[in-house]
Amino acid sequence: MLSIENLNCFYGNVQALRDVNLEVSEGEVVALLGANGAGKTTLLNAITGIVTPTSGEIKFQDESLSSLRSSEIIDRGIAYLPEGGRLFPDMTIRENLELGAYKMKNWKNRNRVMEYIFELFPKLRERQKQFARTMSGGERQMLAMGRALMSEPKLCLFDELSYGLAPIIVTEVFRIVKMLSEQGITVLLVEQNVHQSLEIASRAYVLENGNVALSGSSESLLDNEYVKKAYLGM
Repeated sequence: MLSIENLNCFYGNVQALRDVNLEVSEGEVVALLGANGAGKTTLLNAITGIVTPTSGEIKFQDESLSSLRSSEIIDRGIAYLPEGGRLFPDMTIRENLELGAYKMKNWKNRNRVMEYIFELFPKLRERQKQFARTMSGGERQMLAMGRALMSEPKLCLFDELSYGLAPIIVTEVFRIVKMLSEQGITVLLVEQNVHQSLEIASRAYVLENGNVALSGSSESLLDNEYVKKAYLGM
């Protein structure tokens, strides 16, 4: 579904990604792991057209994304949830969700899709007239996930879903990601929560200093001595 070949990105004279190769197949949850500054968010920004690669190729469903604007990439069926959610704090829960369906093709289906979101996150149904700024961190993250899903994406890019959340909420968020995969939505999950990411992902890539340092099945990476020492504290 998503194919990245020899991708290089720079910020001025600083190289953020170095010959990155990555594949995500339809229906998979693939984790992209690494420390702060490893290049994970830059990769998501390159996929969605926010950052222009210096060289390399990004294809989605065999179509090159290189010449497309961000809005056109979203139209192809990719949803991006950036770190922190980027909600509109002085808009209600319902209004934030509706913004996820702003495209005409999604707008006509907004009520049907919103009902699906409310089934995933019942608290949002109860509080749909509440302002986003009054919600807890976990509730805001659920709202941000719901807004991303309002466009009925084929591929979701989730950046640091667990950041700043209480452990019980983290478990619930990862459960929802696994459920989305079971319902046919493909997920590329950027995370520093390595253990829980590998628990739900089928495969993973480890980025270090803009390079893919390791890749493989989640089981193999959980057993990898370097991953245990560097990322799992074992």
